[in-house]
Amino acid sequence: MPVASNMREIPAVSRMTLRFFQRIVRVYFRRHFRSVMVQQTEVLGGLAGPLIVYANHSSWWDPMVSVLLAETLLPGRKHYAPMDAAALKRYPILGRIGIFPVEMATARGAAQFLRTSQAILASGGVVWITPQGRFVDSRARPLVFKPGLGALAARIPKALMIPLAIEYAFWDERLPETLLRFGRPVRLEKGMSTDAASERLESALVETMEDLKVAAMARDASAFRVLLRGGRGTGGVYGAGRRLWGLFTKRPVQVDHTERRESRDGQQES
Repeated sequence: MPVASNMREIPAVSRMTLRFFQRIVRVYFRRHFRSVMVQQTEVLGGLAGPLIVYANHSSWWDPMVSVLLAETLLPGRKHYAPMDAAALKRYPILGRIGIFPVEMATARGAAQFLRTSQAILASGGVVWITPQGRFVDSRARPLVFKPGLGALAARIPKALMIPLAIEYAFWDERLPETLLRFGRPVRLEKGMSTDAASERLESALVETMEDLKVAAMARDASAFRVLLRGGRGTGGVYGAGRRLWGLFTKRPVQVDHTERRESRDGQQES
């Protein structure tokens, strides 16, 4: 395919809209979660070439996770993600930040997905995919991927595939935690079939999700890197009253329900 034709397949991104949306995402996470924490960010260090990040899909929040991770951990690259064309019509702003439409369950949609994704990867962009194609509980097994990711991976053997496990867990506080873990990068052998590619990628994501499950059950914040801190304490009138009492008595107020240890590098990124 000629280069000019490739470029026409890549969705246009509005920098102004993207910056606005990134701010909105941060506000949302700060308002609705105690923190966003991640493990194994080191796997992203020094990556070059075609890159696909694929994740389990259990919640409405998952696309926002991708936006936050892209901005925070891979700021030097352009990011894109497929979305059901009918759903994208309801949220047209997403089309201005790198989300491209795909007709689900049609041959034309499959070809469209492959064509656009290959153009993005050839240009140095990153493709974020939730290959289950629907909301599925994070404990459900097997994962059952749609064929799109396997077909794409089989066509680009040089691409690096990074599994991403996502959980939303209530620990000891009023607000839940967003817990994330990157798995070991997967590079497929040349000539691998779509089915074999899908099986290999599913296995890698399951392994990553199981590791995150163990970490989530341990409830140890020090085992994670903190990307973003959100609301603390009980909130509302009672929380405000405790803070005022602390100011009046000049005594420290323990805002959290339980004392929390965080890793040394667990600093919020600006």
